[in-house]
Amino acid sequence: MVHVLNSRTLIRPTDPERSRVFYGEQLGLAVYREFGTGADRGTVYFLGGGFLEIAGRSETPPSAAVRLWLQVADVNAAHDELRAKGVEIVRPPVKEPWGLVEMWITDPDGTRIVLVEVPTDHPLRYRPGI
Repeated sequence: MVHVLNSRTLIRPTDPERSRVFYGEQLGLAVYREFGTGADRGTVYFLGGGFLEIAGRSETPPSAAVRLWLQVADVNAAHDELRAKGVEIVRPPVKEPWGLVEMWITDPDGTRIVLVEVPTDHPLRYRPGI
């Protein structure tokens, strides 16, 4: 078996600086590390139990099949904070049939990001009989 020590999601944006503004300033992700110099330098952000690396440059946006799932403590508070920072809300918070509360936004290249709140009574947090 592969023994994984660390993991990252890598994104090659069409405009790295615009993506750094979005993830660092608008979304408010904390920087784990930066490397390189100039406009195409790399920035790695803390992403809960993992990392998100913005590095390099792509001529085309990422595939629509790529999505980020970010669990937050309070999706309604995240909605208000992001809207105040000018982030376009694709879909406001909605309690899904599977019990999670989800809100959708996109990054500057159109990568879909779902912000998820796991209610305290949801099976992801609580398992009856255990």
